Formats: sequence, C-alpha cells, structure tokens
Amino acid sequence: MIGLCPAGNGHYRDVFGKVEEGVVYAKPTKLAEHGGMNPDDQHVLMLIDTPGAHHHAVSAPVETTQVAPTTLALLGLNPRDLRAVRVEGTAVLPGLFRRL
Repeated sequence: MIGLCPAGNGHYRDVFGKVEEGVVYAKPTKLAEHGGMNPDDQHVLMLIDTPGAHHHAVSAPVETTQVAPTTLALLGLNPRDLRAVRVEGTAVLPGLFRRL
C-alpha cells in the first residue's frame, strides 16, 4: 500500500509503504531472486526529498552502494568515513547537490 499526502503546494511530502514479511511482490512464478540482469532488478525508482531541494529528475546509471554515502552527505557527515567508500571509490548520487 502506498499513500501520498498533499502538502497543499502541489508537492507530496509523505510517501510510505507497507510490506509483509515473506511476501514476494512479483509474478507468482518468481520464488526468490537477489539481484541480477533482469531489467526489473536494474531499473528502480529512488526518491529523495530534502529541505530546500528543487524538483528534478536525474536519468543516470547509479548503484545501490551510493545510497549510504549520499545519506551521510545529506546529514552533513563525510562519506569517506566509510571504509567501503574509500576502498571502492563510491560516489554520492549524481545531480543531487547541485540543486540544493
């Protein structure tokens, strides 16, 4: 279930979801999967809302490993404090900070 609550200014400020443990939200023939080359696994929606952010879309290839360093940067913390970021050279999500 996804709910959207209008903020009164044309924007939606609350997005939430409810999932049930053990439920696979896919075709009935899909038993389990942990990533892969399937487009459904590679093309996912990511929403980021921060104070002062302007609405825009970024169509760039990204990886889920970029979520943690981006979250740290948004909190004003140094993403390079994460060892994995230093070792793998993981960047924050593109196009986010130029519009804040």
